[in-house]
Amino acid sequence: MEQLNGRTAFITGGARGIGLGIARALAKEGVKLALVDLDAAALDAAREELSALVPTEVFILDVRDRQRFAELADEVESKLGPVSLVFNNAGVAGGESTSKMTYETWDWMIDINLNGVVNGVQTFMPRMIERGDGGHIVNTSSGAGLVVIGAGVMYSATKFAVVGMSEALWHGLKKFNIGVSVLCPGYVATGIVDNSVAIRAEGKGDPINKTDERRERSRHQLSGGASPDFVGDLVIDAIKGEHLYIYTDHMIEQPLLDRHKVLMSAFEPLNARLALEQAAQT
Repeated sequence: MEQLNGRTAFITGGARGIGLGIARALAKEGVKLALVDLDAAALDAAREELSALVPTEVFILDVRDRQRFAELADEVESKLGPVSLVFNNAGVAGGESTSKMTYETWDWMIDINLNGVVNGVQTFMPRMIERGDGGHIVNTSSGAGLVVIGAGVMYSATKFAVVGMSEALWHGLKKFNIGVSVLCPGYVATGIVDNSVAIRAEGKGDPINKTDERRERSRHQLSGGASPDFVGDLVIDAIKGEHLYIYTDHMIEQPLLDRHKVLMSAFEPLNARLALEQAAQT
C-alpha cells in the first residue's frame, strides 16, 4: 500500500509510547487519526500535537470492552470517514513468576494482550472487507512472541498468540487486498512497565508481583531502547512494503536462529523411527 494520504487510522494505546510514535508517522503521511487510550491527559496532549497536522479525534477505550469498540467505530467513521488502517497496539507487561501465576492474572493479561487485539480485528475487519477498498492491520506483539527471552510465561503466551493470529490473517486477508503486519519490538523507550502497574492498581485484579528491583531493571532496559518515533517509521515502511514482520532491533536475531535449529532437530527422532518402521517392513 503506497498511498496512505487521506485514509483513516484507528490506534489503540495511541496516546503514548509506540502508539504515539505510529500516530506521528501516520500524520506525516496525511492520515486522519483516531486515537484511543485509558490516559485522558495523554490523549489530550496527543490531540493538541497532532491536530495541527491532520484531523485527529481521541477517545477513552478499554480494549476489553467490545460494545464500546463497536460504538467508537461508528463514531469515528462518522467523523473521519471509513477506517482502513487498524493498529491493535494496546498491551501490558508484567505478570507473575511461574510459581505464583493465578487465574486472575492470566485472565487480565489474556483479556488485554490477546482479546484486545481480537476485539480490534473483529470490530473493523468485516467493515473493511465489505467496503472492498483494501487496508492494513498492524498487531503489536513482541520479540517475546517469537522466542522465549525471559519475559514470563503469561506475557510470552499472549504475544505468541498474537503472532500466530497475525500470520493466519496475513494469509486469509490477501484476497481482500488487506495487508497484515505484526510488530515484534525489542526494547523501546516507553513507560509500559509503570503503565501496566497503574492499570492493575485500578482494581482490575491483583497487583503485579514484580519486585522493585525487577521493575527498575526493566525500566533501565527500555530506556536504552529504540525511540517510539523510530518504531513508527518502521511501521510505515512495513505497510508500504507489505511486510508481515516488523523488528525494531537485532535483539532476537540469534535466539530466533537457535529456536529454528531446535525446531528442525525435532524431526530427527521422527526420521529415525520412520527408518526403523521401513526396515521392519522389508
